[in-house]
Amino acid sequence: TALLYQISPSLNMEILILLAILSTMLGGWGGLNQTQMRKVLAYSSIAHMGWTVIIALINPNLTILSLMIYIMTTLTLFMTLNLSSTTKIKSISNLWNKSTPMTMIVFLTMLSLGGLPPLTGFMPKWLILQELIINNNPTMAIIMALSALLNLFFYMRIIYVSSLTMFPTSNNLKHHWFFSQTKTTNMIPTLTTISSMLLPLTPILIIMT
Repeated sequence: TALLYQISPSLNMEILILLAILSTMLGGWGGLNQTQMRKVLAYSSIAHMGWTVIIALINPNLTILSLMIYIMTTLTLFMTLNLSSTTKIKSISNLWNKSTPMTMIVFLTMLSLGGLPPLTGFMPKWLILQELIINNNPTMAIIMALSALLNLFFYMRIIYVSSLTMFPTSNNLKHHWFFSQTKTTNMIPTLTTISSMLLPLTPILIIMT
């Protein structure tokens, strides 16, 4: 992304459009059938790269803004999953018994990564689509908006599987001892606030970009 920002004046728009479509489609379709969170996040990063690429020539500052918001949101999710030692989608359903607030943070961050309004993750997608329309690329804006639905779908699928379906296990079986946490949690509340509640600051960020 730093390289794209530096060479943005000399980039070819047709190549950027092709790369953006391939990236968002590959990231969206690839993440649909995954069961491990690391693979889901890997495909999510591929899809988000398409959003940063498509706007690099039109508005390089918006590329940096999109990248920073994605880093903050992904960092929140990584830290929460690491704190709870969650690696698979099925493990998230067991997180309810261990820490309900932590589970809610995971779900909220996933929805923000999917670009669901009124969360922070909706902001860069909204601004990028607006820039594409202003620069007479409505068709590309529609394609990018539809590809964003793929990301939102597999995040919603994770939330549905983890919270609205019951696995064939009982709380009376195989109780695990929950020891006191030794990992730091100081940054998670701040990062959660940043990754979910910055949408009202959009006018200020528009002025800055």
